[in-house]
Amino acid sequence: MLFVCLGNICRSPTAEGVMAHLLHEKGLEGQIEIDSAGTGGWHVGSAPDTRATGAAECRGVTLEGAARQVTADDFEGFDLLLAMDRQNAADLHELAPDDQARRKVRLLREFDPEAVAAGELDVPDPYYGGADGFEDVLDLVTRACQGLLAELRPNLAR
Repeated sequence: MLFVCLGNICRSPTAEGVMAHLLHEKGLEGQIEIDSAGTGGWHVGSAPDTRATGAAECRGVTLEGAARQVTADDFEGFDLLLAMDRQNAADLHELAPDDQARRKVRLLREFDPEAVAAGELDVPDPYYGGADGFEDVLDLVTRACQGLLAELRPNLAR
């Protein structure tokens, strides 16, 4: 699965880190390929935002890697492209080579029943805000990743 936000330095690496942490906790490392990318290319090569990294570390979650931009090849390499917000999803739909690829695009918070019930499916971008925004993103992403893993787990090998 590929987690996707705008610049790949805040929300999507946070989601990737949270999912890696959950997979480790459940003893499922290596059973799901995860990565993150951005729809924009201006942060390519940059490490995750230090505010995101700091907030994640306080919860025992590690954010790693360097920002990269989504490519058409990602639609072949991943079964799910999980957008952080509706604009990211729209950008992915434009990049998708065909309808089959477009069907792989989902909003991450679709896997959080509370978010679905409230109709709040976007993970807000914390980049221009304060530290609280990064904590909120961690909360939202964690609930969504837990829901996603619960849905995928019956199909994983033990």
